[in-house]
Amino acid sequence: MWGHSWPIGREGRGVSDRPDATESARLLRQRIEMGARDLVLDSITSEEALRLVESARRSRTMPAGPRTMSRPPATSGPPVTSGPPATSTPRAVSRPPVASGGEPDRAEVPRPAVNRTLPVVLPDGYDEVRALAMGCTACGLSESRTQVVFSDGHPTARLMVVGEAPGANEDKTGVPFVGAAGQFLDLLLATVGLSRAETVYIANVLKCRPPGNRDPQPAEIEACSPFLRKQIELVGPDALLAVGSFSGRLLTGQEKSSLGRLRGTVHSYEGVPLVVTYHPAALLRNSNWTRSFWEDLQLLRGVLDGA
Repeated sequence: MWGHSWPIGREGRGVSDRPDATESARLLRQRIEMGARDLVLDSITSEEALRLVESARRSRTMPAGPRTMSRPPATSGPPVTSGPPATSTPRAVSRPPVASGGEPDRAEVPRPAVNRTLPVVLPDGYDEVRALAMGCTACGLSESRTQVVFSDGHPTARLMVVGEAPGANEDKTGVPFVGAAGQFLDLLLATVGLSRAETVYIANVLKCRPPGNRDPQPAEIEACSPFLRKQIELVGPDALLAVGSFSGRLLTGQEKSSLGRLRGTVHSYEGVPLVVTYHPAALLRNSNWTRSFWEDLQLLRGVLDGA
């Protein structure tokens, strides 16, 4: 166990006494490289985590900056094999239908128009795909969700991080990885010069939260995975990082393999290099895995440096 708490704590310090965010990221890298296993994040706030990530990004940039291709990319990533291009339409939400002679319930938040089944071929436009996901009712999770959690990050990122399913914070905000696990993920990515602001795109296998944060069910993965596969195609990342066993098994196609067997090597998804590692929430529960996650990040960084 480390002999002290995470160096951005608030108790007993003035703002001017807190360590610089860049220094904190440097200290984290140093601690991991020295073999430290446990990390205490008991007093870091969301605002401090975001400042840490931004400062670390500026202090250690990728060899090549974010790609400047327009969205969706015309040549990067696997070739688009879907049907004829769809014309782009603005995103819009429609109010629930109003019964004859009645008034809509003004306390309800308007939801997007729903689609009971997905088209056989998803459109080639990013906004069109997102609009379909926002109104999807292809599985039962649509009945209990608060919001669809589609993505976050840069739409033409070098790295795409694939998680498993939204949690309570994500269901509330509509943004993936915003809780403690998300702050930890941002921090770890910052130590190798990556940030969701410029070089990372994040999505989950499932776009809706399973009740009680239970594991995704096979039917739910089958119904929702076409959105993820289309996101990978449209973003066209240089590499993929699957965090957690469900995303790792889906993208490697090794449904029976354990996470331990999947990590530590570079796989390929449709020609895109793929690294599988632990979910950051698992690291918060078992800090002994932090070193393994760090090693997987080094493997990933080597892939990106050679891209």
